[in-house]
Amino acid sequence: MPKKTHRKGFEEKSLAPYAMRCSLSRGRVHPEQEHPYRSAYQRDRDRIIHSQAFRLLEYKTQVFVNHEGDYYRTRLTHTLEVSQIARTIAMALGLNVDLTEAIALAHDLGHTPFGHSGEDALNELMAAHGGFNHNAHGLRVVDTLEERYPDFPGLNLTWEVREGIVKHSTKFDRTARIKDLLPDEMPTLETQVVDIADEIAYDNHDLDDGLTSGLLSEGDLAKLPLWKTIVRSIPKKYAGLAGEKKKYWIIRSLINMQVTDLIEQTELTIARLKIRTHRDVKTHGEKIATFGPGMQAYRKPLRDLLMEKLYHHYRVIRMADKAKRFIKELFRVYIERPEALPPKVQARVGEFGARRAVCDYIAGMTDRNALDEYKKLFDPYAKV
Repeated sequence: MPKKTHRKGFEEKSLAPYAMRCSLSRGRVHPEQEHPYRSAYQRDRDRIIHSQAFRLLEYKTQVFVNHEGDYYRTRLTHTLEVSQIARTIAMALGLNVDLTEAIALAHDLGHTPFGHSGEDALNELMAAHGGFNHNAHGLRVVDTLEERYPDFPGLNLTWEVREGIVKHSTKFDRTARIKDLLPDEMPTLETQVVDIADEIAYDNHDLDDGLTSGLLSEGDLAKLPLWKTIVRSIPKKYAGLAGEKKKYWIIRSLINMQVTDLIEQTELTIARLKIRTHRDVKTHGEKIATFGPGMQAYRKPLRDLLMEKLYHHYRVIRMADKAKRFIKELFRVYIERPEALPPKVQARVGEFGARRAVCDYIAGMTDRNALDEYKKLFDPYAKV
């Protein structure tokens, strides 16, 4: 039996009717012969993992800048946590786990150094030249900037993974409108699951990192209904649990509670709306993967607390403002003196224009790369 036919049969037997199938993919921009043993989405996942942009996530900020300590999350560890949570949800719902994993692993490839403050700085600098959006830039990374193959630029990912990168949407993300990726159509359920997995991951690991840093206290959290519910659920045999073990038990339980609620609510919604195919998902007009009303009410006070006590903490704000100054000064020097750019970047100036080439270069930096570059350009005692 031909491998492609075998894979199609496997999908028909193992996936829910509303899951996205490789056999229904819109394909790749540059046609390729598919692999006899790996599906198109498995190949996408592997290409993402082997990309330079994926490796660089190790030294890009989540909330705390890389040099502040080795105990905090980075974009890479965050991405792995999102992937793990998304895989669990996708498997429970009968979705395409390979597609879900590929989108999860790619969802932050377009992030700048210094997190959202870096993105804000580049967006200001590029305001009159198309702006900067990390989802759109993530697509640019996988379509153009990665250089790994002799036959085409970028990674040549499938349409569905590229759509998932662009239509990634949370409270911190602005969906990019790319005409070829049908911006008025809803994303696949696999993409919607990654969006929610992203929210679950960063809410809970930011909570963990906030406690570790001392910017949050257990006293702050003790007022939250969700936190109280989890604490009350601690088994009697763990009544004396304290310190790190108590923290990890609670955070693990918070993740489990939210994942369970999402799966159960999404199953109810699928049944209520009579979702039968992946086209039903895309034409419905609203997201289908959602929390139930009770969990949404539980989560809001937690997210408000994180915003007030962590993201708006004066130490985080100071670092964010400092990061913007780093980015803007680097940008100014490169635009004024493009000959100071590495030869590879100089070559892109002619192809993409100076501002976009410089924007691409800075967006691809890690936190420590940007800091080192700043020292080389402005510290008279630093080697260049």
